[in-house]
Amino acid sequence: MAVKVVKQYEQGVLFRFGRLVGARSPGLRFIIPVVDVLHRVSLRIVTMSIHSQGIITRDNVSVDVSAVAYFRVVDAVKSVIAIENVHAAINQIAQTTLRKVVGRHTLDETLSETDRINLGIREILDVATAEWGVEVTLVELKDIRLPDSMKRAMAPARPRLSGRSAPRSSMLRGNRSRRPRSATPRTR
Repeated sequence: MAVKVVKQYEQGVLFRFGRLVGARSPGLRFIIPVVDVLHRVSLRIVTMSIHSQGIITRDNVSVDVSAVAYFRVVDAVKSVIAIENVHAAINQIAQTTLRKVVGRHTLDETLSETDRINLGIREILDVATAEWGVEVTLVELKDIRLPDSMKRAMAPARPRLSGRSAPRSSMLRGNRSRRPRSATPRTR
């Protein structure tokens, strides 16, 4: 007999000769070495960063969007049996869902309606991950980066001087005015 400890925030999934025996609650667990294998699954909420994705919006503007997703395992048995690596799978599906959902919106909608976009991404992820025993609790767009050309176009315009304005040297001097020249030439 071997002793395994399943922590308070975990649930154990026990296999005997490769077949599922069932879930094991927290506490001290006895297993038969070589015959039994106990997989421990954390039931805590996991914070996962969705790395910046180059996305083309519906109005053909290229933006880089990054987000963060929060999820937790609600069924330890499904999370072990249904999929090999839950974290990698959620990361991949979150990236593709982020591109798909943001790509359906214009740039203006992406910038102004982030709450609606967050909810749309979360709902799609929740449906996709339910069969893995995972619940997505929250998705938030973290950073939306515009291309430099778009930033320049959106920046407030600087006043331009026409060719008929004061010469550059007089602009640098500020408001100092020149002495008026007299009509008569100076004599020495």
